[in-house]
Amino acid sequence: MADAARDPQQDDTGLLELEDGEDLFPEPGPGPALEESGPASLTTEDLSTNANGPKQASLFDDDPDDLFAEATEEVSLDSPDRDVLLSDGPSPAITPMTPPTSVITPRIGHAHDDMFTHSSFDEIEEEDGGDSFDIHISVSDPEKVGDGMNAYMAYKVTTKTSMSLFKLREFSVRRRFSDFLGLHSKLASKYLHIGYIVPPAPEKSIVGMTKVKVGKEDQSSNEFVEKRRSALERYLMRTVKHPILLKDPDVLQFLESSELPRAVSTQALSSAGLLRMVNKAADAVNKMTIKMNESDAWFEEKQQHFENLDVQLRKLHASVESLVLHRKELSMNMASFAKSAAMLGNSEDHTALSRALSQLAEVEEKIDQLQQDQANADFYFLSELLGDYVRLITAVKGVFDQRMKTWQKWQDSQMMLQKKREAEAKLQFNNKPDKLQQAKDEIKELEMKVQQGERDFEQISKTIRKEVGRFEKERVKDFKSTVIQYLETLLQTQQQMIKYWEAFLPEAKAIS
Repeated sequence: MADAARDPQQDDTGLLELEDGEDLFPEPGPGPALEESGPASLTTEDLSTNANGPKQASLFDDDPDDLFAEATEEVSLDSPDRDVLLSDGPSPAITPMTPPTSVITPRIGHAHDDMFTHSSFDEIEEEDGGDSFDIHISVSDPEKVGDGMNAYMAYKVTTKTSMSLFKLREFSVRRRFSDFLGLHSKLASKYLHIGYIVPPAPEKSIVGMTKVKVGKEDQSSNEFVEKRRSALERYLMRTVKHPILLKDPDVLQFLESSELPRAVSTQALSSAGLLRMVNKAADAVNKMTIKMNESDAWFEEKQQHFENLDVQLRKLHASVESLVLHRKELSMNMASFAKSAAMLGNSEDHTALSRALSQLAEVEEKIDQLQQDQANADFYFLSELLGDYVRLITAVKGVFDQRMKTWQKWQDSQMMLQKKREAEAKLQFNNKPDKLQQAKDEIKELEMKVQQGERDFEQISKTIRKEVGRFEKERVKDFKSTVIQYLETLLQTQQQMIKYWEAFLPEAKAIS
């Protein structure tokens, strides 16, 4: 990313987007890159106002079966898991829910004091009996700093860990949104070009942050801040879940240092900017002077797989967003119905009917709250998970593009070497010894460059294979745990509705 100093007047809203021609991921220097979020899941919290979000004790913690292991595998309607979910036992009431936050406990191999290399990454993956450590990062206490358009939001980033990599077991720092974007920029510049999947930072929002800057506190502003806080927390957990990125000095500085240098060039990842980035990468590939004939069927299959997955995830994400809107609309209509039923009950002379209408109004009010809570679950469990993976798939496709660029660089070196050899042959034929030695030196240099290009291509191919394997493994874990927890909230919501209506039934039958 660019290292130019950031305008002090520029805030951390979405006012800055990628400028035309600006490369979000310029050709960086050497360094490693990330794999997809580890079980960077939206691990949910308890459905309690005192919790940091909904939290469900998973009914399948000890289930060894993988829900997503085989696409063709059917779930038996008579399975014991289904019996547990559909039991007739009591169903606890769902209290008003606050947005869930990610709580991921990644298991990392034994930490070393030096930076990870490609070989040390291999050792980590093969290390089974080493020490295990956990780390959990929470983002909380958003605070508005300053006034007007120069204002920004600062967040408290708290890290709890037993890893020897860190000096303390628990520590906190305050960071602004642009600091998160700056961290992503640094990681992408060091790791993307060698094949590591770097989790994307949350998108900027011009409208959302502008309301927070200049407007008064209202429900929409508070909702925007809470959504951003949750997204930043998930981003950090996905980042530190990767053993390479966790060891990066910039990540350690971000988590531990009380004073952080101002981030520069944080025009990252607005929706329009992301689209331009993808189109630019596609154009660059199409304009290659040499068309890459993929000799490895695995890469060809995976690229097609991710293209199809991207399309399906986007469709599902749009559907879930629509579901959230409709459920919120249903909640509003129920609240209106409850108010009308209460007014009608107050004006009714018939005692039993008046009491029944009042009870009906109370039931509708309770169900209104349940629908609001369920709408939150729809968003924070499913919609946010799908949105994260839509952006992550873009990052995965980005490393495939980097592999193609590495191959192109290798081929360019080979073509240049061939031309130099032809030029050397002409010099020998024309008997020009004064230029012959220079040509030999250039050929020797190009031969080394070609060998290095081949090694780079082989290395990035090897890295991408490992990164994709890790990404797919963690993706299945994320979706399995999140979908199960989401289904549990649906079941609890429906069971509670049944209880409310069963309690109201005697009142309705009492009308004579």
